[in-house]
Amino acid sequence: MNYQFTTIQDRPELRPQINQLTEVIWPPFMHQDPIGNKYWPRLFDDFPQCQIVLLENDDVIGIGNTIPIYWDRPHNELPDTGWDWALETAMTQADQSVKPNALNGLQIAIAHTHQGKQLSGEFVARFREVAQQQSLKHILIPVRPTLKHRYPLTPIEKYIQWKNAEDLPFDPWLRLHIKLGGQIIKACPQAMNIPGSVDDWESWTDMKFPESGQYVIPQALVPIEMNCEKDIGTYLEPNVWVAHQI
Repeated sequence: MNYQFTTIQDRPELRPQINQLTEVIWPPFMHQDPIGNKYWPRLFDDFPQCQIVLLENDDVIGIGNTIPIYWDRPHNELPDTGWDWALETAMTQADQSVKPNALNGLQIAIAHTHQGKQLSGEFVARFREVAQQQSLKHILIPVRPTLKHRYPLTPIEKYIQWKNAEDLPFDPWLRLHIKLGGQIIKACPQAMNIPGSVDDWESWTDMKFPESGQYVIPQALVPIEMNCEKDIGTYLEPNVWVAHQI
């Protein structure tokens, strides 16, 4: 296969293709995170050297997004508000000229046609290269477990303790991180906070929510909490903090 890695710094014209890829990779509600919508475009404008693109014959088939961040406390003190915290904190620190010491991984998205080909691990290797180029000490990633959406009623804290026959993590994405030298730190149960009205959620999910309560929705890692009286539905996505030393 004619695979090639590049960055947005070297190929800024690839941004439209990247947008098209991520639009179809994630379910609609995952594009509605207020923190993500506020800061995401700045990743490409302010940190183009940290946005890694995988090409096949000049077609975008994968994207890996990272941002430098400063974190000097023990890894087990990383906050429960993982993904949202990481993106907003890194942007705020950059605006204040805080010198980073870590690289935060925000997304690895592979085209459906190329999933299952071990390409995600190649992105982690590229994350290491980005960190080394910037003299950063470690990589911190709020990981979205691949199979958690199949077990939405299982608490994330329990899910990450599940093992396979080799005593490795049950979840294939967490398992790959371990094989690549990563360490599972802990769950971050409020990694993304996605609110919306009842109409919003009905349009995002193609479902109906006739009364207040919890609902399991496709591709969500936990149920959403719907309050019809207040016209608000809230999804708190859990992730898992994983660290890689450089």
